[in-house]
Amino acid sequence: MQNFRYLPGVTTLEYEADLCVGCGSCEVVCPHGVFAMNGKKVRLVDKDGCMECGACALNCPTAAIRVTPGVGCAAYIISGWIHGRENASCGGEGGCC
Repeated sequence: MQNFRYLPGVTTLEYEADLCVGCGSCEVVCPHGVFAMNGKKVRLVDKDGCMECGACALNCPTAAIRVTPGVGCAAYIISGWIHGRENASCGGEGGCC
């Protein structure tokens, strides 16, 4: 999902492959295809595509995935689509943007 970006390299997503048991839950729940099965483990294929929703971490049975939901400002991206980038904001008080 190369067109779903705001700032590259800022996501809080962390993945420890040695903890992965290959259940594939993260691949199934990720709306942006950040993970893909690679044999018996998942691999991180598009870290900058992460919108930090937290679904992968919540569904990982071994805590191989960690993410701080919201830090990557997915709300800003959505606001940019609706209002244009020049008028975008994260909404909420004390937002990140």
